This record gives sequence, C-alpha cells and structure tokens, in this order.
Amino acid sequence: MTESLHRGVPEDWFVDPVFLGVPGVPGSGRDYDEHPLGWQADALCAETDPEAFFPEKGGSTRDAKRICESCEVREQCLEYALQNDERFGIWGGLSERERRKLRKQA
Repeated sequence: MTESLHRGVPEDWFVDPVFLGVPGVPGSGRDYDEHPLGWQADALCAETDPEAFFPEKGGSTRDAKRICESCEVREQCLEYALQNDERFGIWGGLSERERRKLRKQA
C-alpha cells in the first residue's frame, strides 16, 4: 500500500534542511548550495504553516503571497514549480493559474 502511494514521486522532491545544513553556518551539514533543491533550506515557507500555501479551493492566497514577497529564494521556487509542472499551491509567489498564464506567455 505505501509503495503505491509513492509511485511516480521523484526521490529528490524534497530535501530535509537538516540534511543540507543550516544556511550561514559552515560545517553544519552538506553544502546546500551544491544540491539542486538546496534553495529549500532558505525558503520562508518552511518556517510557516504549509496550509497557507495550499489553500482550499476558493481560499485566500494573500498570506502565502505576502510571505513569498520577502523570500530570498522566490525565483528558484518559481523555476522549480514551472520545470516540474506543479499544479497545486503557491510557488514563487504565484498560484497555479498565474503559473499557467506565465507558461503560455513564454
């Protein structure tokens, strides 16, 4: 049963920030700048309630977008979402609808 839940999910879809180390603290783990998902260690959303980034249909995205505005890895987050065709949630400050529109413009 558990195996079927994970089928199709890439092994590297998420990297535990503890594994990567603490940003700005040398020697606290692997060098997170070298890992393709190392940007997640600096993501402000990792410090907040994840439900804000995955609101129910018709729910507000305002709080999540406000957090994204001041996040230093917003560009990497958006790039990840676009490359991986993320269909749910707020990524890089944009909703799925906004990301879809951005893809059409490109």
